[in-house]
Amino acid sequence: MNNGASVVCEVTMVEIDTDKVDEAVLALLHLTLHDGFRAWKGHDWDALDRLHHKGMIGNPVGKAKSVVFTEEGLAESVRLFTKLFGKPMIR
Repeated sequence: MNNGASVVCEVTMVEIDTDKVDEAVLALLHLTLHDGFRAWKGHDWDALDRLHHKGMIGNPVGKAKSVVFTEEGLAESVRLFTKLFGKPMIR
């Protein structure tokens, strides 16, 4: 019985691991891969900026609606996409 008192749910606060966020964003960029090396940049701007500084994508700032993967970034996006979202194919 509530008796009119507020119920507060306890939430555990954690520090965000931006490297993990960047890995997830890089993997998700693979979903929108087009023209061989471009991906739509509809993701968090801070994460895209960090990926640019890590050498995974070209500069995300500009009017273009997509970013360009570097060679290393494209390979890493495939690896992370497979790791995070792939499942074994049943034969």
